Amino acid sequence: MATLPIVAAKTSNQLVDLFGRVHTSLRISVTDRCNLRCLYCMPESADDFEESEHLLSFDQIVRLTRILASVGIEKLRITGGEPTLRSNLPELIARLRAIPGIKELAMTTNGMRLDRLAGELRRAGLSRVNISLDALNEDAFYRITRRRGLTQVIRGIDAAIEAGFSSVRLNALAIKGLNEDQIMPLVEFAFSRGLTLRFIEYMPLGGDRDWQTKQVLSGAELRARIEKQLGPLTPLALTDPSQPSTDFGYGNGKGKIGFINSVSEPFCGNCNRLRLTAEGALRNCLFSHQEWSLKPLLTDAATDAELLAEIRRCVTAKQAGHLITNPAFRQPDRPMYKIGG
Repeated sequence: MATLPIVAAKTSNQLVDLFGRVHTSLRISVTDRCNLRCLYCMPESADDFEESEHLLSFDQIVRLTRILASVGIEKLRITGGEPTLRSNLPELIARLRAIPGIKELAMTTNGMRLDRLAGELRRAGLSRVNISLDALNEDAFYRITRRRGLTQVIRGIDAAIEAGFSSVRLNALAIKGLNEDQIMPLVEFAFSRGLTLRFIEYMPLGGDRDWQTKQVLSGAELRARIEKQLGPLTPLALTDPSQPSTDFGYGNGKGKIGFINSVSEPFCGNCNRLRLTAEGALRNCLFSHQEWSLKPLLTDAATDAELLAEIRRCVTAKQAGHLITNPAFRQPDRPMYKIGG
């Protein structure tokens, strides 16, 4: 496992765990519902979604974010499920954007509804968007998502570009024996639109709980395949020590590609992220078996100090890393769509 450096200068008020990691990033899931059924995220027959009355309200999300911003959280990412399925999402974006201390507001989406929402979300204050795209062939797209909609996603990508976000990135998962033939088409598609493409290693977070190490296509192997076709990629300097992606430039000096090697090269040592589930549980790691429910405190009108004390307990309990490759590793009880992407 990687060493555990301090990722930011500490102050007494910040959220610092026992390994010196300073937490400045929060992922907020606004729903566990989705209009796809990606095999690495949820079961094909998933229907156990939270009822709307069990989700955190916008007022509750904004209050928690204000508290977290007061102790150093400055980057927000809206996730799901599929976040664009949450009603009135632009309203939440605008309210979060207005919180003092928040410097960046991004969203991860499958792109299925971006063709109608991209402009409104941008005007509300969303600055960056990551769009999941694992295939450019309709049959391969269906094998991964178990739904149709590739054309709709591409329309969403183009709408996001047109909306003028400061960054539009594509996230792709490559799984051995499933969509390996889509690697180069995805690279070429991203390059043709001037977008950064990031390949993410297949992690044990699916609802079917059938992940196997042999299915993981490592970032190193992906890079080798791409370089075989395009020539050497040029390593790029980190723009943020806590970024999960190792980035490279193309040989012609235009565009870049990244690899998020969560399994083969864990980056836990620089992790600065917390996660808030759609119904109000705070998690200190994607793979944690423990979480801290903030919804009861919000419902019982706890003070900000009481909420912050519970948040600090969550941060203090954070482990050194996820240990995916350890024989004793156990997949978290919640699949990805219940945690937040």
